[in-house]
Amino acid sequence: MPRDLGFSTRAVHGGVSPDPATGAIGPHIATSTNFAAEYGSIGFSAEGTVEEEVPFAYAREGHPNAAQLEQKLALLDGAEAAVVFATGIAAISGLMLRVLSPGDHLLVSDVSYAGTAEFTRGLLPSLGIEVSVADMSDLDDVRDALRPNTRLVYAETPCNPILKLADIQALAQVAHQHGAELCVDSTFATPAVTRPLLLGADYVVHSLTKYIGGHGDALGGAVLGRAEPMERLRRQIGVHLGATLSAFNCWLILRGIETLPIRMAAYARGAGHVARFLEDHPRVLSVRYPGLPSHPQYALAKRQMDSASGMISFTVADHERFGGGLKEHLEVFSFAASLGLSRSLILEARTADLQRTTFKLDDAHLRRYREWAGEGFFRLSIGLEDAEDLCADLDRALSAT
Repeated sequence: MPRDLGFSTRAVHGGVSPDPATGAIGPHIATSTNFAAEYGSIGFSAEGTVEEEVPFAYAREGHPNAAQLEQKLALLDGAEAAVVFATGIAAISGLMLRVLSPGDHLLVSDVSYAGTAEFTRGLLPSLGIEVSVADMSDLDDVRDALRPNTRLVYAETPCNPILKLADIQALAQVAHQHGAELCVDSTFATPAVTRPLLLGADYVVHSLTKYIGGHGDALGGAVLGRAEPMERLRRQIGVHLGATLSAFNCWLILRGIETLPIRMAAYARGAGHVARFLEDHPRVLSVRYPGLPSHPQYALAKRQMDSASGMISFTVADHERFGGGLKEHLEVFSFAASLGLSRSLILEARTADLQRTTFKLDDAHLRRYREWAGEGFFRLSIGLEDAEDLCADLDRALSAT
């Protein structure tokens, strides 16, 4: 498919075409684990199968639905190639294990998705990989943290859960000047909002479970970048660690992507309405939403993002009382983890808990975190409900505090 077609057209048609045998417009689900081939065309080696002159041999190395999904994602993100994985953290950890070797240094965002934070602070150092953190919104902090052996700089924008932004273009320049590569987790944005590869990043990762899948019924992850490193990632990590995305989950995510552009527009529209309501509410102390002029990086959001997406964080005057009353007072929001669903979710983020279990920041970065997030806040994933109903739901809980 030509890459100059519109984003919505690529979201609908990318990677799929009518079945030549049946004429079916939608993709079939290819549940087979094995694929027949001509005698002598495939061998015994698992890694070698990727290089053989057959489209598919064994589903762990690739299958039709994964290929369709990878083609569609690459078209949307402006990538040469993509590799899909069983989960978002499988994509993240797989890329890091492929890129980093003992003695290398990883510079990771001081605030990130919990799975990323715990993997990089836990398993990677035990493998001889040096790991340190930097505030990716502060280029001076990034420069100060770079080392001669820094191989990869890993950022999120907007970052989970506090919605700080990173200037991808500037960050890429800093990383490349130092001889390092840049990976951006763009799960909160999706390619409907930001395309990091076009801004200079070397890799982009997505949790397909969230906005891209969109229905909360399929786990998945993806790494995108240039063709050669993606082929190495598939051959050395995808094949040997076996975190294969199932055909059915690929099919579900392919279905979800078709509505990604209109869903992301609706999420942003609803989130903007709710964020403005919260900002004016007397029981709310602060709101972080990239679409509000009060966001400290509003100018960057306007420059780098096509919309402000659907995530909000906010602090309240009486955290304990508000949190304790959520079950009693909320009727539309669900108290749940994850994000990017059709239904709206709320989740509590206590600074002390995150510091103990996940981030484990040094004093300087913990101070930065508290300046942004205080001692705790609530994270909202705005869904597709009527924004007025969401505001009324929150108002009922806030007014009881």
